[in-house]
Amino acid sequence: HHPHELKPGQNVLVWGASGGLGSYAIQLANTAGANAIGVISDEDKRDFVMSMGAKGVINRKDFKCWGQMPKVNSPEYNEWLKEARKFGKAIWDITGKGVSVDMVFEHPGEATFPVSTLVVKKGGMVVICAGTSGFNCTFDVRYMWMHQKRLQGSHFAHLKQAAAANKLMVERRLDPCMSEVFPWADIPKAHTKMLRNEHKPGNMAVLVQAPTTGLRTFEDALAARA
Repeated sequence: HHPHELKPGQNVLVWGASGGLGSYAIQLANTAGANAIGVISDEDKRDFVMSMGAKGVINRKDFKCWGQMPKVNSPEYNEWLKEARKFGKAIWDITGKGVSVDMVFEHPGEATFPVSTLVVKKGGMVVICAGTSGFNCTFDVRYMWMHQKRLQGSHFAHLKQAAAANKLMVERRLDPCMSEVFPWADIPKAHTKMLRNEHKPGNMAVLVQAPTTGLRTFEDALAARA
């Protein structure tokens, strides 16, 4: 296969679509002309994810196929497979019958990885950049080799990629989804919100030697301190 690059019209599944990583992933998929299907765990986040440009949204709480995969061919595995395929059909409700996603943006890890590798299309790719729910990922390898799927690790970005992302931000083609910005002294407050899962969808930030929010360029920062 040629190296996988997201192309216009392709479909990508985005886990944690209302969070920091997910909200960026949806927008980046849109800049490539692709269709993002966002996964949420709370109905209150549906409108936010759709406002970011998702083609559709799925609530994972409607399914029971999360965590490490049960032993293959056990009764528990058969029940897991039934639920995972039900999740796959929910994707088809958005993309069209039989149209599985070309890519999966995977970052929860342990809780979702078995489903990610199952629902991605033949010849498709799962891109993983984190393991927020755990690092012990399991999957049914038969679906990997027989359907010629790919697993790709991704860790941050090199300088050129980071500069390109910054350019999208400056041009206002990418929304940072900044739900709250805290002064340096309120870092404990921000961490407490995250610990209690009380933070709003999107991203939180802390001002580091910046006098105010909304400074897009170096020149803006100089003017603010003048």
